[in-house]
Amino acid sequence: MGDLGGFVLHLFSFNDMRRKLSVFIAVALVLMAFRADAYQITFKSNYTSGKAYLTYYMGKNLNIEDSAMVNAKGIAIFKNSKKLPGGIYAVVFPGNRFSADFLIDKEQVISIQADTTDLTKTIVTGSPENILFEQYQKFTAVKGVQLTTERTAYLQSTTAADSAKHEAAYNKYNTELNNYRTNLIKTHPNSLMAVLLNAMKEPPYPEKVPVTRQDSLDNYHYYKTHYWDGISFMDGRIVRTPFFLPKLERYYREVIAQSPPDSIIKDIDYKLLLARTAPEMYKYLLNWLTDEYINPKYMGQDAVFVHLFDKYHSKGLTPWLNEKQMEVISRRAYMQMANLIGEKAANLEMLDTAGKVTPLYEVDADYTIVLFWDPTCGHCKEELPRIDSIYNASWKKLNLKIYAVLTEDQKPEWLKYIHDHNLGGWVNVYQTKAMADADFAASRPGFRQLFDVTMTPTIFLLDKDKRIIGKKLSWQQINELLLVKTKNKNG
Repeated sequence: MGDLGGFVLHLFSFNDMRRKLSVFIAVALVLMAFRADAYQITFKSNYTSGKAYLTYYMGKNLNIEDSAMVNAKGIAIFKNSKKLPGGIYAVVFPGNRFSADFLIDKEQVISIQADTTDLTKTIVTGSPENILFEQYQKFTAVKGVQLTTERTAYLQSTTAADSAKHEAAYNKYNTELNNYRTNLIKTHPNSLMAVLLNAMKEPPYPEKVPVTRQDSLDNYHYYKTHYWDGISFMDGRIVRTPFFLPKLERYYREVIAQSPPDSIIKDIDYKLLLARTAPEMYKYLLNWLTDEYINPKYMGQDAVFVHLFDKYHSKGLTPWLNEKQMEVISRRAYMQMANLIGEKAANLEMLDTAGKVTPLYEVDADYTIVLFWDPTCGHCKEELPRIDSIYNASWKKLNLKIYAVLTEDQKPEWLKYIHDHNLGGWVNVYQTKAMADADFAASRPGFRQLFDVTMTPTIFLLDKDKRIIGKKLSWQQINELLLVKTKNKNG
């Protein structure tokens, strides 16, 4: 048994029951006091008033975890009955002009002494992690100066001999820095510093010189496979650093193929599966991915967001989101799930200019453009004549038809615009208010939800089977897509 347990047994060997009771209470109070503050960070600085902040790195910002007033002795104490997630933290001095970085991991009763006149002399006690951190910072500060000096000298060299000399010196210092990092990881493999240094490593670049297209593909797959070397998605400490978000952004925006969405979905599910054992990582990753794909930058990636909603949000796996946030996510998902690329478009049963029911699925064409517009929309007035021009000049020859839907209750203006601009060659349709009310009463989704119509004009391109092959595109993009489709079809 540990020292504290032995001490308690020794005290209870006395015969005086009153004394035994008082000792028991005293020990219990000590244990309760120890547990009361799961973290306590005592900060002493050259300030004697004001408010200091305990912050942590996440993404591109410092986020506030706690705050404390600085007393006349320059001391501020941050404490709480919960443990802090591991990561890189900073105490921000009163006035928010200076900060001192430190690490938080298992040891969370820490003292920090800092002076704004020389922050390099900041002392952190109570945490072995911060001893390693301090040593690393001092070493890299020296090497940083040496590397910068040699690089500047190399750029200013006027002879080949000088260039070679400074290049050799630069490589020497860089090797020493890398060796220091490697040795720290080797000698302290379970430390937070080792985790951070591994995570900061750049992915290895393939050494194979590309000659053929296959060589280039092999190099890409090698780089992608090793991109996350050194980072574990089961370690939430990585989230509270300034370098995880840029790495995440680069991967999903530049490294991974942007199409098809199925490959992105598979990659995301695997990472989230790993992260389920690390709540901080899981929460951050799922939040970021949701934000990234709720309004995707590439056509078709809305399927990623719909998948995130179906598999995670709708299953109650994001309990940290409030009611309003869930409402926004749910509404957006329901607007997108009926009009994904590759899926059949919803059938629309609208009335034509003569009041005859004219369903979308009765339009017989190799390609169908579904165009949502209204005659008072300024952008529509500019674009519709251009669409009609390219339609008559090129698209009609491809057996393409335009199914144009009025979005607002403006039938007189709509009929006038069709007549004035000679749009009689289109399938012009609208929905009466009574039809819309009937859909609502029967809980049937309207055309706005079915086709995610939030602005006008909104344009979809369908194939012969009414599958969506393009959505929310300009007429120029539609034209380019048609050129690709017809070229592939004929070639």
